[in-house]
Amino acid sequence: MKKITIAIDGFSSTGKSTLAKQLANQLGYIYVDTGAMYRAVALFAMQNGYINADFFDKQSLINSLPSIKLQFKFNADLGFAEMYLNEVNVETQIRTIEVSSFVSKVAEVSEVRAKLVEQQKEMGKDKAIVMDGRDIGTIVFPDAELKIFMTASATTRAQRRFEELQQKGDDVTYEAVLKNVEERDYIDTHRVDSPLVKAEDAIEIDNSYLNREEQFQVVLDLVNEITKTL
Repeated sequence: MKKITIAIDGFSSTGKSTLAKQLANQLGYIYVDTGAMYRAVALFAMQNGYINADFFDKQSLINSLPSIKLQFKFNADLGFAEMYLNEVNVETQIRTIEVSSFVSKVAEVSEVRAKLVEQQKEMGKDKAIVMDGRDIGTIVFPDAELKIFMTASATTRAQRRFEELQQKGDDVTYEAVLKNVEERDYIDTHRVDSPLVKAEDAIEIDNSYLNREEQFQVVLDLVNEITKTL
């Protein structure tokens, strides 16, 4: 079966990463969570005092980009690759609500995007890859054979994210999560560099009323249709 590139874009907390992991495991493809890459850079900015609720020293972050090393290392016990920042496993740290509150601001910085997009393009040069993010079908892989754009209502996404954080033991409120989701939506769709938009040839999936298995089957059927015609 011919190998293809699968680009999955969409709003925060639509389950992009879950779907991408399912597809990669089913197809034997490489999975790349670009959101984790931006989250790791946001964590770096936080750790170095470049960003907080009232302040963002973009230039210092830009100047520090050459010293940021990002890697995905496969964890056999978990069945997926974890994010490493300068050789340190930060997979748990980058999933906090605090990092979520800064990641869209960091992702707005053109120099950050340029650095990460270059790495992402290199990762996908041999196809057989599933990549999810905000600009995969529009910027990273505009020629991807399959482009998916995922959406769901803000309240649905906030509830899912809230339950996920609660299960991890995070002390958060639904209202705080909803505010974070809405703020990220606004920043992601209004930034000047590579805003979140649906590629013209992307297939939109509103999963407000789909469970993970139903959603996975819909997209897997699309993959099978495409690979049969190549």
